[in-house]
Amino acid sequence: MAKRSMVNREIKREKLVKKYAVKRAALKKEMLDSALTFEQRQDAAKKFHALPRNSSASRMRNRCSITGRPHGFYRKFGLSRNKLREHAMKGDIPGLVMASW
Repeated sequence: MAKRSMVNREIKREKLVKKYAVKRAALKKEMLDSALTFEQRQDAAKKFHALPRNSSASRMRNRCSITGRPHGFYRKFGLSRNKLREHAMKGDIPGLVMASW
């Protein structure tokens, strides 16, 4: 089980990413717009860099929805390898069977 503080930190990051997504996209578009003057693009860059660091989507970490484990994460199921195996053995995940040959 991951530390509760780490899971809460991820939740906080997710909220910040959602909150600033539109603003970040608009400022990025302004920074890359060649029709604007250099000063206008610089101003947009300053505003962009003034946003919180954790509002960037690349700072988020995928974690298991049950344990919060950050490694061995399967995106398709939203679970870590350990919990995925447990649920597959119980038959909780439809269509997923253990390999046997």
